[in-house]
Amino acid sequence: MNELKSILETNSISVSDLVSLLKSNGQQQQQLFQYASEVKKMHLGNKVFFRGLIEYSNICRKDCYYCGVRQSNKTIKRYQVSDIEVLQAANLAYTQGFGSLVIQSGETENKTFSRKIEKLINQIKTIGNGALGITLSCGEQSEDTYKRWFDAGAHRYLLRIESSNEQLYRKIHPQNKKHDFRKRIDALYSLKSIGYQLGTGVMIGLPFQTHEDLANDLLFFKELDIDMAGMGPYIEHKQTPLYAYRDLLLPLHERFQLSLKMIALLRIIMKDINIAATTAMQAIDAEGREKALLVGANVIMPNITPLKYREDYLLYEDKPCVDEEADACKNCLEARIHRTGNTIGYNEWGDSPHSMRKK
Repeated sequence: MNELKSILETNSISVSDLVSLLKSNGQQQQQLFQYASEVKKMHLGNKVFFRGLIEYSNICRKDCYYCGVRQSNKTIKRYQVSDIEVLQAANLAYTQGFGSLVIQSGETENKTFSRKIEKLINQIKTIGNGALGITLSCGEQSEDTYKRWFDAGAHRYLLRIESSNEQLYRKIHPQNKKHDFRKRIDALYSLKSIGYQLGTGVMIGLPFQTHEDLANDLLFFKELDIDMAGMGPYIEHKQTPLYAYRDLLLPLHERFQLSLKMIALLRIIMKDINIAATTAMQAIDAEGREKALLVGANVIMPNITPLKYREDYLLYEDKPCVDEEADACKNCLEARIHRTGNTIGYNEWGDSPHSMRKK
């Protein structure tokens, strides 16, 4: 354990050290998980924060090769949650004591969409006199749109890079102006300069991805100085081009273990940020989110999208909780979280100490 700590606590941890730990198993892997748990308790305590998730729309102008709601997938029904339904879900989050919510959508970039989100933010901020924290995950937008949403009251933004390796990024996206790596990077820096608490993340176990890629992803997060991360295993979807490369993939259980190691390592090198235990973890392992909490994650996102839309927001196959009412979801997650020895931070925004320290 002391040797592990000496490697991880250096200010200039190397790619080779991270790769070695990503490949670890047995006792070394267990020591990594134990140390990550200790770091979490020391810097964040044992509190887990809820973010009520509203999957606002599956309309997307992009055609990412890994995503089930990509524009070219004609097998799904496109939808956009009505304003009334969004506000009902937001009220539910407030009455359930979630403290914060996330509005997530496919990527749409136009004035109508921008104004619609801005209006919804303004309306949500009237609930409980601004009691709800608002995270957005609505893809690449103009800097003006980001600023309008921030000024309306959104204060966290999650924009996943999916891979910080430009060559790999190009392999998992079409080569056109809609899928430009530099634009994605620029958007992250725009969000940061505006004042958002910045979140990003990657998929773990992609075709063509190496352990070196993942190690560099971790260092990218540190260099960008993010405030929160949402990352999890890549799970293939039949209606996507990457499905043709499924024979190149690690078995699901190995992708899951690799995801746990990514969470643990990120917790150790960025001690006081927020890290989500993503739903994709539970898609592979029935206790996937609990296991993520035990190795460093501290955020859970209960799905509060109206049930009638959930089966049309399948970014990957076998997504869990698509038929579970919000009350049942909350009760289930409460029990799962308490089994891990954690408590729930009800009625709190749950901003990361990292973001507060920067202010």
